[in-house]
Amino acid sequence: MGIRTLRHHPTLDFEQEYWDQGIDLIAGVDEAGRGPLAGPVVAAAVVFPRGKLIEGVDDSKRLSAKKREVLFHTIYEQALGVGVGIVSHEVIDSINIFQASILAMRKAIERLRLEPQIILADGNSFTHDRLRYVNIVHGDSRSFTIAAASIIAKVTRDDLMREFHELFPVYGFDRHKGYGTKRHFHAIQQHGLCEIHRRSFHTQRVEPGSSTTDARP
Repeated sequence: MGIRTLRHHPTLDFEQEYWDQGIDLIAGVDEAGRGPLAGPVVAAAVVFPRGKLIEGVDDSKRLSAKKREVLFHTIYEQALGVGVGIVSHEVIDSINIFQASILAMRKAIERLRLEPQIILADGNSFTHDRLRYVNIVHGDSRSFTIAAASIIAKVTRDDLMREFHELFPVYGFDRHKGYGTKRHFHAIQQHGLCEIHRRSFHTQRVEPGSSTTDARP
């Protein structure tokens, strides 16, 4: 499974390569929530009709929350299938975030209503024991289908974290979505860890200011 060179904007170039081979059902897969200190990791798998391109779809981290929300509904309306996989903080602590992210991606694929002929997966670590796949580094900014999956995963996870905010309002999950912001660390210092915090992350002595670019609200 080859690693491709970096591009700046998602296109259908990767998809076209497989359409030219007669492969129609292509699933793009991505996850959201590897870096937070709390909450689940969420993955999405999306399959579009051959040649489908939705204007504005990009790596979810490059989009505003309002734009992601609009595209979220458009993707669901125009895709042949969308699957979402969610892996809890307990499982993350049990098997580590790396394995949990792969598990979430596999769950998302299982929840598609049709079986893809090939999977385009963001990053360099996805594997599947039965279906054909290719890993694409920075795939969410290079492949349209992966970018669409990144939007579904991000919006779904953000919605979940807003629900958790209702249960644990002192932590501000509705704003930082569980990432290691100063406000989040201050709340932990005041109130300790809540049920959805990832204990394995805190044993690694994560420090304030270490949150990733995926922390965009």
